[in-house]
Amino acid sequence: MQRLSGKVAIVTGAGSGIGRATVELFRSEGATVVGADIRDGADVRVDAGDEEDVRELVASVAKDHGRLDIVFANAGISGGFASISEQTAADWSEILRINLIGPFLAIKYAAPAMKERGGSIICTASVAGLRSGAGGAAYSASKAGVINLVQTAAQQLSGSGIRVNAICPGLIETGMTKPIYDMARAKGQEQRIGELNPLGRGGQAGEIAATALFLASDESSYVNGTALAVDGGLSSSHPTTRRFDIRMI
Repeated sequence: MQRLSGKVAIVTGAGSGIGRATVELFRSEGATVVGADIRDGADVRVDAGDEEDVRELVASVAKDHGRLDIVFANAGISGGFASISEQTAADWSEILRINLIGPFLAIKYAAPAMKERGGSIICTASVAGLRSGAGGAAYSASKAGVINLVQTAAQQLSGSGIRVNAICPGLIETGMTKPIYDMARAKGQEQRIGELNPLGRGGQAGEIAATALFLASDESSYVNGTALAVDGGLSSSHPTTRRFDIRMI
C-alpha cells in the first residue's frame, strides 16, 4: 500500500537535489505534490524566504486540493566557507532569510491549513547545526536555528496533531555540494569523500528523501520535535583525520 495515498504535500527547493528526489518519491507513494523553487525545475516558482510567496503557495495548494497534509521546508543555500571576518551582515541576512526564516514561514502558514486533520512539517537542517566543522559560520548558525525552531514549534502546536521535525543531512551529493565533489574528482581523491564518517562515503539525495518519506508518513506518528541526523554516523563523534587501528579493538 502506498504510504502517502490521498495526501497533499508541498516541497520547497524542489528544482534539484534533495527536493527533486523527495517530490519523485512522494509521488510514487501516492501523494499529490506541489514542488516549489525559485529556479526552474519545479512546478511553481516561489521564493521560500519571502512571506507573501509562502503565504500564497500554502493558500493556493490548500484551496486547489481541499487539504494540506505535508510540508517539507527544504530550500536552502550554503553561503560558502568564508570566515566570520570575511562575511558581511548582508551575507548573513540572506543566508538566514532562506535557511531559517523560510522554515519559519512554512510552519507559520502551513499549521493553520493543517489544523482540521493534523499533518507533518519537515524542515531541512544539517549536521552543521549540531556542531562546528561542517559548514560556514552563517550556514551553521542558520541550521542550528532550524533545529531549535522545530522543537519550539512542536511545543507550540501541542494538541493540534501537527508534527514538526528536522532532518540533519551530512555530506550529500547535490547541486549545493557539487564544488566539493568536483574538486575531489579533479584531484583523483573521490575515495576520500565522506572519509570522516563510519560508513566512509558521501550520501545520496534519495537517502534524505527516504527519511522525509518516513517523517511524512504515519509510520512516524510518534516522532515529533526531533532532529534526525542522516550522515553516515559523522555526528556520532567529533571528526578526526586519524583512524583507530582496527587491530586495537
